[in-house]
Amino acid sequence: MQNYTFVLDTNKRPLDPVHPAMARKLLSNGEAAVFRRYPFTIILKRGVDTPTQSMALGSASYEIKLDPGSKTTGIALLKGEKLIFVAELNHRGQAIKASLDSRRAIRRGRRARHTRYRQARFLNRARPKGWLAPSLKHRVDTTLTWVNKFIRFAPINSIAMELVQFDLQQLENPEISGVEYQQGELLGYEIREYLLNKWDRKCTYCKAENIPLQVEHIHPKARGGSNRISNLCLACEKCNLKKGTQDIKDFLSKKPDLLKQIMIQVKRPLKDATAVNSTRWALFNQLKLTGLPVTTGSGGQTKYNRTRLELPKTHYFDAACVGKVHKLIVSTTQPLSIKANGHGTRQMCRTDKFGFPSRYLPRNKFVKGFQTGDIVKAVVTSGKKIGEYVGRVAVRSSGSFNISAKELVEGVNHKYCQIIHRKDGYSYQL
Repeated sequence: MQNYTFVLDTNKRPLDPVHPAMARKLLSNGEAAVFRRYPFTIILKRGVDTPTQSMALGSASYEIKLDPGSKTTGIALLKGEKLIFVAELNHRGQAIKASLDSRRAIRRGRRARHTRYRQARFLNRARPKGWLAPSLKHRVDTTLTWVNKFIRFAPINSIAMELVQFDLQQLENPEISGVEYQQGELLGYEIREYLLNKWDRKCTYCKAENIPLQVEHIHPKARGGSNRISNLCLACEKCNLKKGTQDIKDFLSKKPDLLKQIMIQVKRPLKDATAVNSTRWALFNQLKLTGLPVTTGSGGQTKYNRTRLELPKTHYFDAACVGKVHKLIVSTTQPLSIKANGHGTRQMCRTDKFGFPSRYLPRNKFVKGFQTGDIVKAVVTSGKKIGEYVGRVAVRSSGSFNISAKELVEGVNHKYCQIIHRKDGYSYQL
């Protein structure tokens, strides 16, 4: 079952979404044209008396529901009790953090070499109220971007989101209570002393004793590990260097018993729960600025609704079950997967692996009306590359482009290319 198709009138006002069969009929009869490929939207070639005139479904209220997550946000559009559109928005928070870490390392290296650099500024470090780290702010901004897009494509009347708060101490230790819950596990300890007691003053990996021990990240920071006490252990210098940035499962692949013992003692990371806790109110406040009524639901209520309706555990079904749900008619089970890729980089000079300039980018992004990242359809009628190709284009100043279809096709003339979807910082998959 496919998602319903969004419809705009000739003045780009949103109408009721229609069944894919109705959309195909309108396109084949010449009454409409494709307005946007993702999400699939058509535009009528005639005006409509009222912007919410129904074409196939009848008049009803539309509600967009959100299940915010650290890595993926579920999106569901309902018409009354009927689920007509679902999507999953994949965030790029970890990629943003990696880019910031790389920039910080480059700046520190520049300063250590005593070369020219921007002077340190010490008087402008105050952060405004409600400040979020860039990787967290991205989650709020991309979710809000897509809510606004759906508002432009459908006559949405209200918004519902899951407003959940994770209890981090209960996640780590479900049995914790009383004074221990209030004081936390590090009460009266320094971190190193706590780790010495936790790991019996031995190297975690080789069990060596009476030697200098180093604090080690079980899940490497280079792979997204955190500085939480649950991700730290002690290791001798030899084991620490040998493990490097390897995943612990790869490092101890030949010692399954030791790996099992360590994983039992280590508690699961809480980075995703922390990200949701940090952004939930920021997203709620931004959604209220859309002017639509915003309602909320708890995580327990979502789980209850999903279990009662016997739906599988997915991000988009979680979104559909947010808030009060008495009945749900599922008309689509094929979500649109939306992945945030960003808009590239401002870097105009590319370097080789040693850091020396190797090539420069053209000053103008557009060549013959195309830019790198556009989804195009190329129908080549002559030459060695005769055929039809659909994929993302990489432009060249010469006008001879590369197209990433099922395989990379090089040297396709721009005259054969037709734009299907403009680059917008996202990739899509059904």
